[in-house]
Amino acid sequence: MQLSERKGKVLVSTKEVNKFQGVKKNVRKNWQLYLFLIPCLIYFIIFHYIPMYGVQIAFKDFYADLGFFNSPWVGFEHFERFFNSYYFWRILKNTIILNVYSLLLFPLPIIFALMLNELKDGVFKRWSQTLTYAPHFISVVVVVGMLVAFLDPTTGIINLTIVKLGGEPIQFLTNKDWFRHLYVWSGQWQSLGWGTIIYLAALSGVNPELHESATVDGATRFQRILFINIPSIAPTIIVLFILNIGSFMAIGFEKVLLMQNSLNSETSDIIQTYVYQSGLLEGQYSFAAAIGLFESAINIVLLITVNNIARKVSENSLW
Repeated sequence: MQLSERKGKVLVSTKEVNKFQGVKKNVRKNWQLYLFLIPCLIYFIIFHYIPMYGVQIAFKDFYADLGFFNSPWVGFEHFERFFNSYYFWRILKNTIILNVYSLLLFPLPIIFALMLNELKDGVFKRWSQTLTYAPHFISVVVVVGMLVAFLDPTTGIINLTIVKLGGEPIQFLTNKDWFRHLYVWSGQWQSLGWGTIIYLAALSGVNPELHESATVDGATRFQRILFINIPSIAPTIIVLFILNIGSFMAIGFEKVLLMQNSLNSETSDIIQTYVYQSGLLEGQYSFAAAIGLFESAINIVLLITVNNIARKVSENSLW
């Protein structure tokens, strides 16, 4: 019994040594490629891992003059305060609804990429790609400015058209019921073309012989899209969907803040704007850090859960 255990330990240690030697040999052979990784590693260490030390202020009553070490510990006091606050359920509901709304439109770039892929290479296809990619490079401030200009109740082109058709002007930007639609669809307009790039790249790798064989067998264009193109880009779709879930609770607060006003705050108050108001405007650094940590924890749980489900269902996942 002892002899077999010793043999097992020897085999394990031998495998570990061989594995280490293999890694060492690979690094020595491809040292130029690993050299390119160094700036990326330095970036993540400095800007992502070292700042994680400051997360402790979520559990402290942080004072700048006392610093991280001397500020008193308060445990989960800030989390309890946030969970019991008047705004908790409102901002949580608004954040979830906005993210779910955006997630429901996740298939749009896929559909658009499939449509572009079916176009013959020509002037119309190139112009279509250019016109849909261009909004991605417009800043958020400009996009919101365009919304204000187009939706103005007196001079906006949308309301002028409504009046011409015999309707009444609509207060789009001050109506809480319109905020979510404006936020999500303007975001789709801005990111739709850019989001199709990865799917078009995946579609370019589909073997054309599959389409030729399907055509010979009498398959229609729609059937070839359904049974060849979509299964071929399914791994890409799954990975991007998991990444989107990983940032489910993270909505960029800049656009929301620019579109927000006192009349639509009932639907525009989200976690990020609450963190901005509490942390930067009111100087409640520990409270804001606790809220941010709560948001990150939800994102991590969702990412791991969806990744595990995807790996079991489709065998495609991030890890």
